[in-house]
Amino acid sequence: MKPLIDEAISKVMNSGWYVLGEEVANFEREFAHYLNANFCVGVASGTEALTLCLMANEIGAEDEVITTSVTAFPTITGIIQSGAKPVVVDVFEKDGLIDYTKVTEKINAKTKAIIPVHLYGQSCDMDPIIKIAKDHNLIVIEDCAQAVGATYKNKKCGTIGSCGAFSFYPTKNLGAYGDAGAVITNDEIIYKKLLSLRNYGQTKRYHHEYNGINSRLDEIQAAVLRVKLSFLDEWNDKRANIAAYYKKYIKGVEFLEEHNYGSSANHLFVIKVPDRDKLIGYLNSNEIEVWIHYPIPIHKQKAFLDQKEEKLKYAEDFTSKILSLPIYPELSEEKLHKIVTVINNYGR
Repeated sequence: MKPLIDEAISKVMNSGWYVLGEEVANFEREFAHYLNANFCVGVASGTEALTLCLMANEIGAEDEVITTSVTAFPTITGIIQSGAKPVVVDVFEKDGLIDYTKVTEKINAKTKAIIPVHLYGQSCDMDPIIKIAKDHNLIVIEDCAQAVGATYKNKKCGTIGSCGAFSFYPTKNLGAYGDAGAVITNDEIIYKKLLSLRNYGQTKRYHHEYNGINSRLDEIQAAVLRVKLSFLDEWNDKRANIAAYYKKYIKGVEFLEEHNYGSSANHLFVIKVPDRDKLIGYLNSNEIEVWIHYPIPIHKQKAFLDQKEEKLKYAEDFTSKILSLPIYPELSEEKLHKIVTVINNYGR
């Protein structure tokens, strides 16, 4: 793949056109086609993709947006950057996904949107979320930062709500060589607004119809993503095989519930263990690096003040037990076998 990427980058450098050119336009068309969506708008990051989704739907100051307390903080940052106020709810105990049964109690006159996060690569149950949104005249924006290629009832994640926000941070399943993101939508009006909003609100040169921001996908990043997009399904299949191996052979841990309404992108492989810190130490002593995604629920973050006194039982319990095992397409069979063996020997 390296020669293909080197060639793609060289083509951009030789063109002399580095912002909003042919590579971005081609990637937008190809990524929309991959997701079976009408429109794609390349932007500077997944965080700003969320911000722009809200801005395009005229959600901002004095508005509230409901999301989950178990997510990366950039979900919250994306909401705050739009001017809106994030409101978080609890998660389901067995999978960490947003508990949609808790959403209605947080809806008030200021509520304008719901952002379900397809955590670790698995889709939220979108039908009840869409129904709640329709019943209360709300917008649904999907946070797909970890779910590129994941599906819900034969639809790709990101194509079910008003918009889908994607991150192409280098560690993602589809990763750029720096920050990058995209918004997917099937709404032509929203699409045209997004094109303007990402580029200072311009509708044509020096004509600014909206108060936009500077959030443009670079030509070099688009060129890299175009090359990598052709490998995405192959890489996701490898991730699925690794996840299946873990589930088949690891003993004595709790796996997250996996739903049959769709296929996961397996961005992360997360287990739950009661003695996490001890297991981490044991794994590290055996030269196995692991992470926690995420150790602190949003409502307990120092920067998130509005709900700090609220108790979200399952979010707090979930984040105290989760542990992410290595999962990436290049993970060798030897390393995979070692990880499983070390975990199974733990405590013996």
